[in-house]
Amino acid sequence: MSHPLIIGLTGSIGMGKSTVAEMFERSGVPVFDADAEVRKMQGPGGELVPAIEEAFPGSTGPEGVKRDELGAQVFGDKDALARLEAIVHPAVGRKRELFLLEHAGAPMIVFDIPLLFEGGGDKRVDSVVVVSAPPEVQRKRVLAREGMTPEKFAHILSIQVPDAEKRARADYVIDTGQSLAGTEADVIALIAQLKDRNRAK
Repeated sequence: MSHPLIIGLTGSIGMGKSTVAEMFERSGVPVFDADAEVRKMQGPGGELVPAIEEAFPGSTGPEGVKRDELGAQVFGDKDALARLEAIVHPAVGRKRELFLLEHAGAPMIVFDIPLLFEGGGDKRVDSVVVVSAPPEVQRKRVLAREGMTPEKFAHILSIQVPDAEKRARADYVIDTGQSLAGTEADVIALIAQLKDRNRAK
């Protein structure tokens, strides 16, 4: 039985990855959004809330995980971050497996994973698609976000694999520095190319 082609979709902050993920979905490709799953599991009544509260007292409430409180407890502390990842990552992995089972008959599925290279996830997918835009476009998008500062932006960039390296390691690159229509046309063309490749296997 043929299994779906698994596409890892990634890109640095402000590159338009969420927009491209939506374009895949609009074209009928199932998309697993790792960040959205984490938000659900850490939200009100979320399954990870008790374990996170136990490991990081005071970091949760009726609304689920208090992101600022939790962030303050793990920021700059490698051991604390490792403890949090040991709670979150296996749970996301289980959700991903369920998603795979649910969509076993699809020609391809997309795993939308922001830190795909950083977490070694690129080794668990068939192809990697990197979403990229020129640095000045990225900077303008990110600094327009509420609560973002140049310092925060610099810190986020410092913990992400550089865009140039991501593009070099990608199987395919989607350029979001162009018009939305141009980007969507590129996504549709890539889906057709990937379907052909999967059929030829």
